[in-house]
Amino acid sequence: MTQIFIGSEALAANQVNRYQLAKTHQRVFPDVYAPPGDLTLLDRTRAAWLWSGRKAIVTGRAAAALHGARWVDPDIPIELNFTNNRSPRGIVTHRETLLATELTCRDGLPVTTIPRTAFDLARRGNPRRGIADLDALANTTRFSVNDVLSLADAHPHLRGVRRVPSMLDAVDAGAQSPRETYLRLDLVDAGFPRPQTQIPVARPGGRWYYLDMGWPEILVAVEYDGEHHRTSRTAYSIDAERQDYLMSVGWIVVRVLADHQRSDVIRRVRRAWDARLHRAAS
Repeated sequence: MTQIFIGSEALAANQVNRYQLAKTHQRVFPDVYAPPGDLTLLDRTRAAWLWSGRKAIVTGRAAAALHGARWVDPDIPIELNFTNNRSPRGIVTHRETLLATELTCRDGLPVTTIPRTAFDLARRGNPRRGIADLDALANTTRFSVNDVLSLADAHPHLRGVRRVPSMLDAVDAGAQSPRETYLRLDLVDAGFPRPQTQIPVARPGGRWYYLDMGWPEILVAVEYDGEHHRTSRTAYSIDAERQDYLMSVGWIVVRVLADHQRSDVIRRVRRAWDARLHRAAS
């Protein structure tokens, strides 16, 4: 981890002089500095906390990352619960009641607990992005929906609280990336039943394949393939062998890439459904 520090404190302790501060360090936030180089999300989160004078509580997506959630963009604004309406670029502040039971510590930083973090993710921002963030947190922590709902009862007047139950109802801990979350939501929005995620399929030797999502009752699956499936020859070979086996045991697998149009994906899935239902009816 990069050494983040408060500039005025370092000057007072004669750890650096003003020339060194200006020429050999980068300013992260007002009076908060770091050595040159790329900063991680944890670095930026620690810098934001130092900017607050070590008084703020880390919330939102940065809190989710501290709890181990993956797929969090390192360049996101850092959300803090802190009484300051003039936050610098890269920091977003909230002034909300946090109970003692909603606070914990991760990596030496004060942070909202997992249930409170999920509660905040469910209330704020774009709903699709929020569900993806909740999926990522659930994938890592398997948080209790009831624990989160109890916070809605404890804070009935906070902005966005009314949408918390519906957001939690859409969460699936089986999502392995935001793209998988968006794919699942697109399928539901198109009228398909909510797909099961991480579907186990037995294969020879006592091992298993796991399908991203689908409907085991009709043996139709939908899988999102990341870029490595096309750029890695080994991954491509393994995928081909896997696809052949799944077809041999009756599965129809619709494979989706990042550049596929949503309408084309829905049409392909509907065609797979129609083929399977037609076969069942004949």
